[in-house]
Amino acid sequence: MVNAVLSLTNAYGIAVSITVGLNASIDLTVSENDTAIALRSGEVPVLGTPRLASLFEEASVAAISDHLEPGYTSVGMRIHLDHFAPSGVGTKISATAEVQEVDGRRITFRAQAKCVDNCEENETVIGSAIIIRVLVNTERFLERVD
Repeated sequence: MVNAVLSLTNAYGIAVSITVGLNASIDLTVSENDTAIALRSGEVPVLGTPRLASLFEEASVAAISDHLEPGYTSVGMRIHLDHFAPSGVGTKISATAEVQEVDGRRITFRAQAKCVDNCEENETVIGSAIIIRVLVNTERFLERVD
């Protein structure tokens, strides 16, 4: 089903077209604020796993943001992340997320991050993830917060 256009009606009866293969990339130069120390997720001055997760989420949102009906967004439901290699301050990372599957309101992405500059070996895969996001009506979703 790669590169097929999937039209679906979400739980709110709104037609949504999501294309399998939609993707986006987000670049990050690791700063002190992105480290495990700053994020309190470790004691070493390298890219923290929570920041890598955030980078993957940012790429997945960017991949579909122009394809949603007005008043709709996607929210994170699940992320399975593997963080393979450390990236020090000053390292440039590129994270890409691609739509792999659409199942009702659920959209599954495959994501990968590579070191692209200031690293021991360029194009080294430093992490990967499977991400599931759910399409929601923004207003209805926020009503549930109260």
